[in-house]
Amino acid sequence: MNPLGLGPFTAVVLAAGQGKRMKSDLPKVLHSALGKPLLIHVLGQLAPLHPAYTVLVVGHKEELVREALKGRDVHFVLQSPQLGTGHAVQTAWSEIEKGAEKGGDTVLVLAGDMPLVRTMTIRRLIERHMTDRSGVTFLSGELDDPAGYGRVIRDRRGDFQKIVEEKDATAAERKVAEVNSGVYCFRRDVLQEALGSLRAENEQKEYYLTDTLALVKARGLRVGVVQASDPRELFGVNTPEQLAMVEQTLRAWGEG
Repeated sequence: MNPLGLGPFTAVVLAAGQGKRMKSDLPKVLHSALGKPLLIHVLGQLAPLHPAYTVLVVGHKEELVREALKGRDVHFVLQSPQLGTGHAVQTAWSEIEKGAEKGGDTVLVLAGDMPLVRTMTIRRLIERHMTDRSGVTFLSGELDDPAGYGRVIRDRRGDFQKIVEEKDATAAERKVAEVNSGVYCFRRDVLQEALGSLRAENEQKEYYLTDTLALVKARGLRVGVVQASDPRELFGVNTPEQLAMVEQTLRAWGEG
């Protein structure tokens, strides 16, 4: 049991991307917000939760990411080629197994380019997942402008039904404001089975972690959803404009 009363868990941080829309050859997670790399913001929010084991999936210019994290207690995995978020977690599996040896059967997956996600939100996600004994629990949020995000579709009872990517959504589904953040908490055995069933049946020929939710639900296991109290926590950074918006939010939260 860690100091905050959470059961042990393994954290997997996805940090392999180049971020071509940033107009820079620097790894996306090393772009700075208020003078600190995006990845350091994310790890700083994760640290108070004391993960038993932290895995960092690197790719583009991985040596720069390794150098930026020199001396930190993280375990690196190289994703090459980069075939999607599902493939990133598949690549990290041997390290996830090492995390399990420390007693954790829970795997948290989050992106290294989401510097606004907060400790209390991640904690709420993990606690709900462990309490409900779900197969997977993911973080969602309601956005005024959900364009570009996968929509969270619920049934009449309010239970999770599916996630629909925008390009595949009907007109009615596109009006849904609740979106997927890409932050997940899995039961390790459930994640392992779902990863083994992933298929790259999409235009990009990539393996998407999002697709595991439907696989878990098909097994008859619970898919839990926790909503972020502040939807800005879901903001990732893909463009210089989004980076400026993140910096503005950090300042508003008193971090600059």
